[in-house]
Amino acid sequence: MIPLAPVLALMAAALAPPLPTPVADRPNIVFVLVDDLSMNLVPYMPNVLELQRDGTSFTNYTVTDSLCCPSRASILTGQYPHNTGIVKNHGSDGGFLLFRSRGEEKSTLATDLRSAGYRTAFLGKYLNEYLPESGYVPPGWDEWVAGGNAYDNVNYTLNENGTVKRYGSDPSDYLTDVLSMKAQNFIKTRNLNKTQGLITSTQHEPFFIEISTYTPHLPYPPAPRDAQSFPGLIAPRGDAYGKVPKNAPAWLAPHSPLTAAQIAHMDRGFRKRVQSVQAVDRMLGDLRATLDEAGIAENTVVVFSSDNGYHMGEYRLNPGKQTAFDVDVNVPLVAAGAGVRRGQVVDALVENIDLRPTFADLAGVRPQEEVDGRSVRRLLGGLVPMQWRTGALIEHSDPATDPADPDYQSESENVPPSYDALRTADFTWVEYVDGSREYYHRRTDPHQLLNLADGLDPERVTELHDQLHRLATCAGSSCK
Repeated sequence: MIPLAPVLALMAAALAPPLPTPVADRPNIVFVLVDDLSMNLVPYMPNVLELQRDGTSFTNYTVTDSLCCPSRASILTGQYPHNTGIVKNHGSDGGFLLFRSRGEEKSTLATDLRSAGYRTAFLGKYLNEYLPESGYVPPGWDEWVAGGNAYDNVNYTLNENGTVKRYGSDPSDYLTDVLSMKAQNFIKTRNLNKTQGLITSTQHEPFFIEISTYTPHLPYPPAPRDAQSFPGLIAPRGDAYGKVPKNAPAWLAPHSPLTAAQIAHMDRGFRKRVQSVQAVDRMLGDLRATLDEAGIAENTVVVFSSDNGYHMGEYRLNPGKQTAFDVDVNVPLVAAGAGVRRGQVVDALVENIDLRPTFADLAGVRPQEEVDGRSVRRLLGGLVPMQWRTGALIEHSDPATDPADPDYQSESENVPPSYDALRTADFTWVEYVDGSREYYHRRTDPHQLLNLADGLDPERVTELHDQLHRLATCAGSSCK
């Protein structure tokens, strides 16, 4: 009689996603970061769906703060907001000016990769308050094309390697398309130099490029060719749409039902968001096609993600972010290419602080000691590291109150007070500065509509508080 265990093991191996092909050289890295892209936009992005099929998706990937600048600072440094000091988009406790004055740019994913011999390029949105007119180029970047307040995607200014260039409103000036062409040209130029022998083995052969779009951030401007697409499309009516959770926290409980005008406004907005991500999706497809044509796709890792999510009607909230609900903090992270297992879905808890150490690991360098995150390279290859994190930290500081802030909301009731949150594979625990608390058991309540915080045993509350406090005060190795 044939032993059953070996047979089952062979069957499981046959059904599992294929292991990645080993890569001898350090891979090129193409990182596409979009602005305010929520999970419900992915079904309208065929090239992202193809990237998922070709690579690995992380279902429990979260951002450290559901706000542009704090999240991007975490990506650049690999640190939580309480360590970067960047907790808002601007002013005395956030924004590019503070990031620079604190010396944060001296140690980022760019300086890591540059020191590893990578040719580095940045294209698009950097940090809030950055002004291209300054001509400033941060350390670590060989190629630099960055904008300022370019959310309209037309009539904007870019700092192109220290030279300020103004763009207009012709269809060819649409910013996402401009970034796409510049990224493709960068890849083609690097490959041409290599094939013509202009780059030797002692020079900087591999490259890292980050393309950071302004779409689909408000005002959700689509490319002209997409402006009439998806007629009649409306915002998704999921289980949380138009509902307030039972036992909701003090800031959320008084919310009135959505009005007809609010619903119509959000339907138009969602349609524009879907229209606007079509250019992003085409860019992703074009970048992968360029890598194929250059013959370097097999030695390149392509990564796609967003700086935060976005709600539109969920929990009776007008369009925005900054909450600890999954619609705002759980965003796509997809990777494919060299060393990445195909067709794999990973449910391990991963955060945006893990991107910097992952890129460093791919480049063959050790992450800096101040980094709070961990490399997910082994997860990409189909292996689960020992003692992986069991809880992810989410932070949020006071709501933006400056109308000049692109994330300003005139109705302050739609923005939560400061909080720290602990998100595990099973639940979300939130502690607000006003004393309110939330506990959602997402296994049984995936849409987070029943707040169980008041019914928890006091010992359990103490345990959750201590675990959250440890993360909210950790630094470097103590975060891992």
